[in-house]
Amino acid sequence: MKGIGTINLPFRAMLVLSWRNLWRNHRRTMIMLAAISVGVWAMIFMTALMRGMVDDMLRQGIQNLPGHIQIHHPDFRNDPSIVNSIDAPSGDLLNALNDPSTKAWSTRIKVPAIIASERETRGINLLGIEPEAETIISGIGGQIIEGRFLLDRHDKGLVIGAKLAERLETRLGKRVVVISQDPENNIAERGFKVVGIYKAKMPGLEEFNVYAALGTLQTLLKIGNQISEITIVDDDFRDIEVLYQNIKQATPENLEIKAWYELDAYLKYMLNMMDGFVLVWVIIIFLALSFGLVNTLVMAVFERVREIGLIQALGMRPGMIVYQILLESLLLLLIGLGIGNLLAIITVKPLESGLDISIVAEGLAMMGASSMLYPSLTASDMILANTVVIILGILTSILPAWRAAKLDPVQAINST
Repeated sequence: MKGIGTINLPFRAMLVLSWRNLWRNHRRTMIMLAAISVGVWAMIFMTALMRGMVDDMLRQGIQNLPGHIQIHHPDFRNDPSIVNSIDAPSGDLLNALNDPSTKAWSTRIKVPAIIASERETRGINLLGIEPEAETIISGIGGQIIEGRFLLDRHDKGLVIGAKLAERLETRLGKRVVVISQDPENNIAERGFKVVGIYKAKMPGLEEFNVYAALGTLQTLLKIGNQISEITIVDDDFRDIEVLYQNIKQATPENLEIKAWYELDAYLKYMLNMMDGFVLVWVIIIFLALSFGLVNTLVMAVFERVREIGLIQALGMRPGMIVYQILLESLLLLLIGLGIGNLLAIITVKPLESGLDISIVAEGLAMMGASSMLYPSLTASDMILANTVVIILGILTSILPAWRAAKLDPVQAINST
């Protein structure tokens, strides 16, 4: 049969034709839409859960450092003794720290020490802090379960973890002795009253971190106004480069400044791994869905063999047939994406306030995560999932479209 001419339908006509073809078999189309929608929802929902867990682990790790940026004596990280102390910030550095672009900063003392109760003795990290700023940086002020937090930089009390209190067999209001060394290697010891007990999100920290007021420890250790480190935080741990460069330019050359991803390479690798995992996860899920999509489109082609042969005989070019099949696939994908995205938003948003998973709290603590999971639904993850679905969906639609375009018009019309 010889065609009577070449048919080139406008986009609107092709769109209407593709839409009608899509709904010729309602059951098949609905099944495929359900599969795509559930797949898209699963991709985004599980990504939000994983993103929330990893972000929580990163935040916990950064709080334990603590801070997004730290400034030390060059030898402090290798030898965290009182000898490697630095002067309190001044001049250009102090101006940079007080700049409105800096969310919060604080000075700290951090030295190894021994704490002794009437019954037990333990090695600890003794932290001298400025209470108000420390609460913003590490959140310790909000973790008090008994008693109170330190009131100011000259408070005479001590705040210890719940697990340490259990190990020392002591309690709120009891006195303990803290022993460390001053810069001359002389013993520096003092009795402290336990004024507060905290419960950390990561239970392991409760046994080691003990908090005292900065001024009180400076007097005890005989270091004047010197400190161990300066800690700085920004609004978003993922975007600190501008602040980091501003602080770095103002930092004296005899001091060491490090961002959180330099202080803890594990946290940096975890962030990079998560970004790679999201892409792999999305691709794997949709590759599984692709088989169903290809099968649906191939079956649609087989059901319309005579119709395709007829429009070829009337003059529609093979390229237009490919165009039509791909347009049908795109419509199917877009509807499935719309439903899947809506389901993801509906199911994830209510959980962003926190999902209690304390049933596996011990295992999560070993990984550095808390017992509350805060799913994170980000625009970038949704865009990535949608982009991958559309690209892979179109690619997997090429085969049935190509097969339809290769049909012989005579054989197709005479097929039963």
